Amino acid sequence: MQDKQQQLSAEELIALDVGARVPGGVAAHVIAAIALAWSMFQLWIASPLPFLLRFGVLNDTETRAIHLAFALLLAFLTFPALRRSPRDRIPLSDIFLALVAAASAAYLFVCYEQLAQRPGSLTTMDLLVACIGIPLLLEATRRALGPPLAIIALLFLVYSLAGPWMPGMLAHRGVSFTAMANHQWITTEGVFGIALGVSTSFVFLFVLFGALLERAGAGHYFIQLAFSMLGHFRGGPAKAAVVASGMTGLISGSSIANVVTTGTFTIPMMKRTGFSAEKAGAVEVASSVNGQIMPPVMGAAAFLMVEYVGLPYVEIIKHAFLPAAISYIALLYIVHLESLKLGLKPIGRRKPHPWLLRLAGFCFGAALISGLSLAVYYGLGWLKPALGEFALPGIAALLAAVYLGLLKIAASNPPLPAEDPDAPLTELPHTRSVLLSGLHFLLPVVVLVWCLMIERLSPGLSAFWGSVMLVLILVSQRPLLGWMRGDGGATHGRFVDGLIDLREGLIAGARNMIGIGIATAAAGVIVGAVSQTGVGLVLADLVEFLSMGNLLLMLLLTAFFSLILGMGLPTTANYIVVSSLLAPVIVALGQQNGLIVPLIAVHLFVFYFGIMADVTPPVGLASFAAAAVSKGDPIKTGVAAFYYSLRTAALPFLFIFNTDLLLIDVDFWHGLLIFVVATLAMLIFAAGTQGYMLVRSRWYESVLLLLIAFSLFRPGFWMDLLHDPYQDVPPAQMAQALETVEEDSPLRLRIRGEDAVGDAREFSVLLPVPAAESGAAKLQALGLELYEEDGKVLIDSVAFGSPAASAGLEFDQEVLLVRAPTDRWPKEWMWLPALALFALVWMLQRRRRHATH
Repeated sequence: MQDKQQQLSAEELIALDVGARVPGGVAAHVIAAIALAWSMFQLWIASPLPFLLRFGVLNDTETRAIHLAFALLLAFLTFPALRRSPRDRIPLSDIFLALVAAASAAYLFVCYEQLAQRPGSLTTMDLLVACIGIPLLLEATRRALGPPLAIIALLFLVYSLAGPWMPGMLAHRGVSFTAMANHQWITTEGVFGIALGVSTSFVFLFVLFGALLERAGAGHYFIQLAFSMLGHFRGGPAKAAVVASGMTGLISGSSIANVVTTGTFTIPMMKRTGFSAEKAGAVEVASSVNGQIMPPVMGAAAFLMVEYVGLPYVEIIKHAFLPAAISYIALLYIVHLESLKLGLKPIGRRKPHPWLLRLAGFCFGAALISGLSLAVYYGLGWLKPALGEFALPGIAALLAAVYLGLLKIAASNPPLPAEDPDAPLTELPHTRSVLLSGLHFLLPVVVLVWCLMIERLSPGLSAFWGSVMLVLILVSQRPLLGWMRGDGGATHGRFVDGLIDLREGLIAGARNMIGIGIATAAAGVIVGAVSQTGVGLVLADLVEFLSMGNLLLMLLLTAFFSLILGMGLPTTANYIVVSSLLAPVIVALGQQNGLIVPLIAVHLFVFYFGIMADVTPPVGLASFAAAAVSKGDPIKTGVAAFYYSLRTAALPFLFIFNTDLLLIDVDFWHGLLIFVVATLAMLIFAAGTQGYMLVRSRWYESVLLLLIAFSLFRPGFWMDLLHDPYQDVPPAQMAQALETVEEDSPLRLRIRGEDAVGDAREFSVLLPVPAAESGAAKLQALGLELYEEDGKVLIDSVAFGSPAASAGLEFDQEVLLVRAPTDRWPKEWMWLPALALFALVWMLQRRRRHATH
């Protein structure tokens, strides 16, 4: 009975993503048809066909309206209202609500021309539609995502109306009911804002890409490949779970779905090799959740960052890569340490791989996609200029030839065995045959990377062409493999089976998007209320007051806020809310404290802690999902998963204070050095938190290991104590100081000015020193003109589009202090004493290990 209940809870948790109701008969076909139509619509608007055929060309508002109409329609049809509601049929009341909700969203599409001609002038019909649409959106949010997000959105709506009656600093002049309805539903400032636009333009295509890739068999391929490469190590199944879950997380974007999908195979294997139910579940949770931080997909948040931060998608990937990669490598090491603690033995009698192959296997989960990206960019980038105007047909022909060649290689190897978590763990699949049996699954990723990095297409269009490649693979791989193997389709299926796979993949992609589409729309309500009432400034002042102007305390409050919100909100909605409220505050507070925090670092900080909420007890939905599979205690699973994920919680604080970890303004060789040292630092951090390296650590050794890891991550902290990186220069001597500063070195200015509401504030800016012959010429190149008055140095003018204007300098601001960089040793010299201390700890533990043996 207990097993049945735990299995039911697993199904309920996965239902958070794809819908809990599974009706039969006509209703099932209707839901499938709607989901299929939604996927086809998204492929249509992402493709160049509307422009080529001059038919069905829609603007952003129209596509968002149709997108939300599909999401609301499916939400009411697939998610029951209550736990006791029927799950094998759809009540008439839900059908009615689904149609009304979809019509309310589609109203902006149907009446777009009339609404565009009378902006801000609501008719009775406009107001009625908004009054129906907003409550139904909140109800759909409650059904699909649980009460928290719906309650938070409702509180922001109430706050918009009740502003004059709010206490103290929370009070505002208030918003009329009509103005709120117009702002939230009729304009693109609320529900139909940027978040829903990102869901429509980018996220759906990548979720669909992942669903099609999974349906093609790539998920099973990744699991078998990881297991074959890592299964013979100590704790091999756990290491394979890390890699397989990481690879699946790259394409799924959902930690809960990832846990239940790969966990049904990996968790029983880990338990049979010696892991407890809680630790097996915790390993799966830690690796599955981290799949969302690994480029190139990163769930929906990466595409929202493109809009909020204003950086190209490729730049977002570059900044996110190094923390994600070292986090995964460290998780593999944590699993290795757990295996040593438990005294686990390798599986089978297979000889270890050569060291190079072992290293490749060890880093497989973190590096495959990113390495493939580099290979495509640097290895194939020459094809486009070489082929000239014949590039498109030439590359298409090359792609087809490579696909047929890889299928021929796959046909010469035995097909992958079916997943069977109950099979005895005596033999491992052969790495070479597994690897060669599914290399064609990497071609859609090659197409995706090509379009993103070489063609520089938008993320949505890149995902479209990657999906087109997947469609071709889904339809053709079965009959082609059967023909090449000569089995007459008996093993692999026929062309019709490929069409069925395609249909099911399109339906799965749409069902996976219901929750994300609803979440982005509901989060739009919160963002709309913030923009209409100005509550963001109020909350910013409140958080700044609570942090007492201390940036570290501010970051801790933000992390805590993200964790608390993340316990009730999906990652995407959590990221939208916290980043829109607190990201600008952290940047401003950093400027006031003399720390220039890049906006991308703040957004990644918020994103990381939003994901950590899926792990953190007492809610931690991913931990509950893993416990349902492992038959372990969910709270203990969550505690162990959080313990394993401490490295993920530490990284955001580190890259806020050391932006080198995000590869910001770092060249290739320096970036490679940082990657090596940061990886070593994270492994040392993992050993310190786990209390085990070569042998079980003594308390002072764990403290030393944490100190060493900190020193490797932030060498500038110790170097700044030894030698100030800047020297103070009187503002009147700024031109003379510029003469001695090298090109591209940062000049730090302390400025006093006014904020947007006229209050005085002090802040710091960094100005890159331009190339010029004299200090006066450098000052002019910066776009600055200064003058003195009553002993003060004031800004006389700032050239439009100049570096000074980009830094936020304006007319009549006072320059309080100029800090010029000093000639000091590079901060990386502090790595040497840290490494020497690590060698000491290593020798102490090695001596103890020899003594015990």
